[in-house]
Amino acid sequence: MTAFASFQSTTFDPIQADLDLAVAHTRNDAFGRLLRRCEGLEPVTCAVAHPCDRDSLLGPIEAARRKLIVPVLIGPEAKIRAVAAAEKVDLAPYRIVATEHSHDSAARAVAMARAGEVEALMKGSLHTDELMAAVVPSATGLRTARRVSHVFALDVPAYPRPLLVTDAAINIFPDLEVKADIVQNAIDLAHVLGIVEPKVAMLAAVETVNPKMQSTLDAAALCKMADRGQITGGLLDGPLAFDNAISEEAAHTKHIVSPVAGRADILLAPDLEAGNMVAKQLQYLAGADSAGIVLGTRVPIVLTSRADKVRSRLASIALMALVAAANRPAQG
Repeated sequence: MTAFASFQSTTFDPIQADLDLAVAHTRNDAFGRLLRRCEGLEPVTCAVAHPCDRDSLLGPIEAARRKLIVPVLIGPEAKIRAVAAAEKVDLAPYRIVATEHSHDSAARAVAMARAGEVEALMKGSLHTDELMAAVVPSATGLRTARRVSHVFALDVPAYPRPLLVTDAAINIFPDLEVKADIVQNAIDLAHVLGIVEPKVAMLAAVETVNPKMQSTLDAAALCKMADRGQITGGLLDGPLAFDNAISEEAAHTKHIVSPVAGRADILLAPDLEAGNMVAKQLQYLAGADSAGIVLGTRVPIVLTSRADKVRSRLASIALMALVAAANRPAQG
C-alpha cells in the first residue's frame, strides 16, 4: 500500500493520478500517519498566495476537501478561475481575494497573516523569493525573535523513521547563532510530530573536530550549547558524516559511540547547498516522499517547489496543519 492509498479521494478525479504516484516501495507510510494525525483537528484557515497553475490550486483544494484547511485564494481572479475551469473545479465554496500580480499576492497574504485573519500561509505558483520578501521585513512581515528556517520532512524507503533535513531553502551560509535557531525550530517540529526527544546529527565531511573546517567547529559548539540548555528538547551529536548519521553499521565500523549516530531524526546541514542536495538526492535517487515547511515565523508557511506534485503539497499542508494546531491558544 502506498503512503497515500488509504486517503485517496473518491470524489475528485482530476488529481487521483497524482495521489497514486507515491513510490511503490515506500514502507514507512510516514505521510499516511501524518495525515491520520490531522483527523479530528479543526481545519486551518490558510492564505494561498497566487495559486495560478494546476498543482498550486489543486493541492489546497484537495486539502480543503479533506478538511485540513479552509483556503483563502489570493491572486488574479481571472487566472485562478481559468485554472479551475480547465480542471473542472468548483470554486464556489472558497473565498478569493483578487490581486493584480504575484508581488501583490504575497504582500496581501502576509498582511492577512499578520492581522490574524489566517493561521498559515501557502506558496502558490510565484517564486519563493517573492513570498519570502514579504515575510522577512521586521515592520510588515512575519518574523519573530527566532531565525526563519525551512525543514524538509522526508519519508525515505530505506530508512526506518521519518527524517527531517534543515536548512535547505532559506539560510545560505548560517553562522553558529543562526544554526542554533535552525536546530531549535527542527526540534520543535519533531515534538509536534510526536518525537519526544529527537536525535539531531550535525553533518560534516568528517567525524572529528578540525579547526580548518568551520562546520565541525559549529557542530561541537552546538553540542555544548545543548549541554548548557541553550538548545532544548533534543539529543545532539556532531560532527558526523552522512553515513555515520544514518547508518549504525557505518558508525560501528568507525568506532563512533553515540546515541545519535545511525539513528538520527534530524540532519542539520552545514549550509543551504549541502542541505538542498541531500534532500533532493533522497527524493530523486532514493525514492523519498517529501514535505516542506517554514518555521520561526508568526504562522507556519508551506513553501513547496513549483515542481512538486499535488501529493507532496498535500503532505506539506498536513505538516502545516499540525504546527498551526499546536500554536493555537489552549482552551481553558
